[in-house]
Amino acid sequence: MAAGAYNSAAGRWQGVGPYYAMFPTHFADGVIAEHTRPGDIVLDPFAGRGTAVFSAAHQGRQGIGIEINPVGWVYGKTKLRPAARPEVTARLRDIGELASGFCEAAEALPEFFAHCFSPRVRQYLMAARENLDWRASRVDRTVMALMLVYLHGKQGAALSNQMRQTKSMAPDYAVRWWRERRLVPPDLNPVDFLLSRLRWRYARGLPATDGCEMYLADSEQEIARIDLRLRERDARVRLLFTSPPYFKLTNYHYDQWLRLWLLGGPPSANRIPGTSDLRGKFESIARYRLLLANVFDGAAKLMAPESVVYVRTGLGKETYEVTLQALREVFPGHKLETQPRPYSKPTQTQLFGDNGVKKGEIDIVLSSS
Repeated sequence: MAAGAYNSAAGRWQGVGPYYAMFPTHFADGVIAEHTRPGDIVLDPFAGRGTAVFSAAHQGRQGIGIEINPVGWVYGKTKLRPAARPEVTARLRDIGELASGFCEAAEALPEFFAHCFSPRVRQYLMAARENLDWRASRVDRTVMALMLVYLHGKQGAALSNQMRQTKSMAPDYAVRWWRERRLVPPDLNPVDFLLSRLRWRYARGLPATDGCEMYLADSEQEIARIDLRLRERDARVRLLFTSPPYFKLTNYHYDQWLRLWLLGGPPSANRIPGTSDLRGKFESIARYRLLLANVFDGAAKLMAPESVVYVRTGLGKETYEVTLQALREVFPGHKLETQPRPYSKPTQTQLFGDNGVKKGEIDIVLSSS
């Protein structure tokens, strides 16, 4: 982010939420500025933490995002409509008052949690997990978003023992790593810690993001409901701007397992039996092809006659070929251009031991004129 970007409310809120494979904020800002005008509708059916939706919002467009992972949705929904600071402050303190009632529950957690968080942090997290209604309450969702951001990260900058902020490490690996280095979790007051972060986040006020929405849903189903809502308004999408999941690249549940636990999930990194493939790693090429075909086909029904499709995807063979084929079939009348985007720095997979050659990414742009 450029120097001085934090001098505005938008600058302080747009980067909320460490998340795997997220759009760089300056990239989203540039694409939306180039391909839309104020008042236009921008759709992202694989919204992640809502970067494209927020960028549309603070540039005076109408952003619509769909995200199946609740971690990304909490980030995206919160930064579009954060609750007022006094209410968030009061709720953080409320959870602090409740924390003492969760001593036994905190002690009963698996060994990883004792190495990751001090006793009073564990109690606070358990109180938040059991009491915050993040799905329905704007205040509780804002509190939860703040806690998810700082749940783990560098020593002194998070509630946890030393751990990368973007990705939750495997419990057994993390415990061994901490033991070998004799690292212990920081014994901090979670209320004071979070309030200090709250002060910085709100120092420039709240962003202006009227007319935008984030849906916690599966795009294959939700996109039809969005079509109905737009038709009622006689409105159409000007820009489809998204980055679909890449084939066999990452497991979104595994990467975010600790944050998913705080949202009510199990206290382990194991894949949840029976969950959608969208919550894990795509390993079925047929299912992957069907997902992209269904979502792009649904999105095409929402598009204005003069529209632009901007998709960033990977250059892995299956990812690129399936994405390109789906787009060609769904938008046959659009002019297609591509722009390779080689990686300029180590990727997340390289940071975690995958030293294979990375082909980078590519932007696929289709325009109706």
